[in-house]
Amino acid sequence: MKKKVLLLIASLFVFSLVFTGCGKSAEESSDSSTLKVGATPVPHSQILEFIKPALEKEGVKLEIVEFTDYIQPNMTLANKEIDANFFQHVPYMDSFAKDRSLDLVSACKVHVEPLGLYSKKIKSVDELKEGAIISIPNDPTNEGRALILLDSNGIIKLKKDAGLEATEKDIEENPKNLVFKPIESAQLPRTLEDVDASIINTNFALEGNLNPQHDAIIIEGSESPYANILTVRSDNKDDEKIQKLVKALQSEEVKKFIEEKYKGAIVTAF
Repeated sequence: MKKKVLLLIASLFVFSLVFTGCGKSAEESSDSSTLKVGATPVPHSQILEFIKPALEKEGVKLEIVEFTDYIQPNMTLANKEIDANFFQHVPYMDSFAKDRSLDLVSACKVHVEPLGLYSKKIKSVDELKEGAIISIPNDPTNEGRALILLDSNGIIKLKKDAGLEATEKDIEENPKNLVFKPIESAQLPRTLEDVDASIINTNFALEGNLNPQHDAIIIEGSESPYANILTVRSDNKDDEKIQKLVKALQSEEVKKFIEEKYKGAIVTAF
């Protein structure tokens, strides 16, 4: 009788190991189909949400991890906590990766979010007064981009060799003695009550209920080199799930979605 009880216990133990092993295998199989992508809310998360069903049909379960800053998406990608991110352009990615010795590369271009000058106090750049305060993005790439926008519209003049990461030190002429106030990009829409004007990235402008096509005093043209990209690491760039994501992001369906939803405030770059 005692032997039978021992045999029964042993059998149950073996069965539990087999069952646990099978469960783990199923879980691993599920995880292997999941693709974690970091993104800022508008428009990046919205675009990713749109392509979820198409990726599901391709056997890829898309998990979107939202961020509201420009630092963490790259750090979590480099640390392999996510598989890709979608929020930035190449000049910013290159500058960020170089400063921190990170292995980040572009997988594809998706869209352009024109940088624009907004204000609740003026309706034309001609109304900018002497010593007017303009808030601009505080990261090196977008600060330079903001100054280039002002330069291209004759508001300031930059040195010829200023480059894409121009700073205030590169301003050669500032006829109205404008004062620049660098602020974290996500906070720029909130500064409009306190400054004369602000240069804001389109995604944050949209989140602040600003329409780039109607509210921007000046805005970048379609020739802007700052296309938003899908960023990955070089070690997973050729991964099958990443390639399926690239194909979905550069599809005709996404092009139509962007055109209809954002009505020119965002334009495709493929």
